[in-house]
Amino acid sequence: MNGVLSATDEEVQKITDYVEWQAPDLKVTFCQKIYSESVLSHRHDVWDVHTTKDRWWVITNPTNLYSQDQFPNMDYAVTFHLGLMLRMPRSERPAIMEAQIEPFSKSFEAMAAAYEALGQAHKVSDFQTVGVRCREALLAFVAIAQVAIPWTKEGDAPKKADFKGWIDHVCSVVLAGETNKYRRQLLKTQADAAWTFVNWLTHSTSSNWHDAETGVHATEGAISLCSTATTLFIRKVPSQCPECGNLRLTPLRAENPEDPKDVWEGPFCPECEWMGEPVQITTEPIPIITREGKDDDGECIIPTVPLRKLARPGDEVR
Repeated sequence: MNGVLSATDEEVQKITDYVEWQAPDLKVTFCQKIYSESVLSHRHDVWDVHTTKDRWWVITNPTNLYSQDQFPNMDYAVTFHLGLMLRMPRSERPAIMEAQIEPFSKSFEAMAAAYEALGQAHKVSDFQTVGVRCREALLAFVAIAQVAIPWTKEGDAPKKADFKGWIDHVCSVVLAGETNKYRRQLLKTQADAAWTFVNWLTHSTSSNWHDAETGVHATEGAISLCSTATTLFIRKVPSQCPECGNLRLTPLRAENPEDPKDVWEGPFCPECEWMGEPVQITTEPIPIITREGKDDDGECIIPTVPLRKLARPGDEVR
């Protein structure tokens, strides 16, 4: 199963820098991408990294490293990584600001609150609370979208709390044109349906737990689709590489060496190394700058075997 996948010099350097940042006492001597897997549209690359002391698996999106002494089997490391990312308690996640999922952080925070409410829901009033949290998450998205995609049409803009009005505006801008007809229709339909359902859930006296779960998943799906489309539009990411036609571009980051907080990111083609216009990464939603996703900036932790505690790089494996 372990083969060799092509990787750019920038990708290799990025992984090398990550490992040496997490463990500054180590020096990377070998770095190779050996596997890639897409789960729910998220791509996870697996790197085999050797250092002057030991060997590591580095798995991306978000990036974390795992000692090969603790995880001698790559499949086990991948399975653990995916499960950890999906099930990690919110209290153990890096802060949203640290994870750089701006500018939609408030919407993601509200979505996390909806999941927490769902986990504690047992009666009708609890299910209504889940509906309220889902409404808040959807409204948080359009509140940010109003800043990122301001109203420029003739006539008065929709009211700030007019969810459907703003979704219609955002979709018509970020997915304009005949070629985007079905993409635009999907986003509008999913967002409208989620909004209608969670409003019903908020006031229903006959709902059950499965209704609450449906509301959470419908809300998450709508926010995910709309935030992704909005992000790609504002960051000016083309649907394909203008040089070679590659349909799978990847983000490439660069930091100002004099100011680590000054981060820029642009679309990059791993096939021909074309790079699009970079935009500055900020923590505020403004009309010309936005960003979705960044490698985990928090401290990397390594699970011990048996998995009873979490250790940092440099700790001895027992």
